[in-house]
Amino acid sequence: MGRIQKILVPVDGSVNGCKAVDEAIFFAEKCKADLDFVYVASNINKDIPSHIVFDRIWEKLPDDIKASKHVETGNIPKAIMRVAAEEHSDLIIMGSRGLGLFKGALIGSVSQKVVEESPIPVMVIK
Repeated sequence: MGRIQKILVPVDGSVNGCKAVDEAIFFAEKCKADLDFVYVASNINKDIPSHIVFDRIWEKLPDDIKASKHVETGNIPKAIMRVAAEEHSDLIIMGSRGLGLFKGALIGSVSQKVVEESPIPVMVIK
């Protein structure tokens, strides 16, 4: 893996998603990387609109970090990987579990699928 220039961060408003945002900001500052945040609308996160999630993130962002928002629909892991490819991401940083139904799992089904299928490195935050 070469220099990290773009980091993709899937967000859904969950606690682990917020931890992933914090880690991504830390890495972006250290690597001088740009951040792309992707919110994939689904039945699971319908009670937390994307604008609320993005507003919370933008409150934390340092002024010197370039960041973009993306809102997608459909299959969550596929949408994450599609945005990663379109944005030429070098790294994905995501929460271990989001707002899904399987709270007892060590790693959520979305993060597991992304880890298994992503052609780029994935950092999972718990």
